Amino acid sequence: MATLYTHQTQNITKTWILMTLFFVVIIGLGWFFSFYYGNPDILYFFVAFSILMNIFSYWFSDKIVLTLAGAKLAKREEYFDLYTSVENLSITAGLPMPKVYVVEDPAPNAFATGRNKEHAVVCVTTGLLKILEKNELEGVIAHELSHIGNRDMLLSTVVVVLVGFVSIIADVFRRNLFFSRSRDSDNKAQGIILLIGIILSILAPIFAILIQLAISRKREFLADASGALLMRYPEGLSNALRKISQNSKPMTRQSNTIAHLYIADPKGTGVGLPAQAGKKISGLFATHPPVEERIKALVGQKE
Repeated sequence: MATLYTHQTQNITKTWILMTLFFVVIIGLGWFFSFYYGNPDILYFFVAFSILMNIFSYWFSDKIVLTLAGAKLAKREEYFDLYTSVENLSITAGLPMPKVYVVEDPAPNAFATGRNKEHAVVCVTTGLLKILEKNELEGVIAHELSHIGNRDMLLSTVVVVLVGFVSIIADVFRRNLFFSRSRDSDNKAQGIILLIGIILSILAPIFAILIQLAISRKREFLADASGALLMRYPEGLSNALRKISQNSKPMTRQSNTIAHLYIADPKGTGVGLPAQAGKKISGLFATHPPVEERIKALVGQKE
């Protein structure tokens, strides 16, 4: 059975694999662009920029996410119940006390961010605080602390970097593809390179996004299980998920870059696509698993 730390090693391994994949993709794209445009400096730029991007995203990931979310630091005297819930559950989980932030938004939602458990952040919306009872709020907090304990945040940051960078480069390439010439290539070779470039520029961001969403959905199930075990009361989180789904509404401030970090889809489509209405293709692009499946898995924790 899953525990709070069961998946730490797995996530660290996945992070290194994704970082390696990231560099391979960047070197491959850089080589292709340098060959197509006849400029070897492009490859050096790709490698240098990818290294700087990884370093920057690692050290400042929490600040980037909090800025995109429009979050503010929660004061203990103003949000006493929230602050004490995070504090008590952190002690229970054996985790350092994370910083607590709040987003002024009527949509119920929450997320965790930070590069590691020593520099972690738990953030909730004011809408979440209004609709949840104390044990339900603790269920959500336990879920977010599980993301911290499972080291999901670092993995998510690397995925965001991979998706964002590949998508940007592919878009730049598409815009310039038809306005540039390859250096000493004949028409046939240039046509083949052009075709390969078009295919890569279209498929690369699609596959990158699919990887991001698949990892996001899986980690939600893992955090649900670990959160239920931490609280020893699965009904708290399952009731919270049900309420969030029923009160789902679009968040005032949204960013596709961090959408997968939230416990619910910030676009207002619920905690996940409804099982009876979700189609295979649309489910493929969903950032969260269906709420019915998550509740069913949580109920099973008692048995």
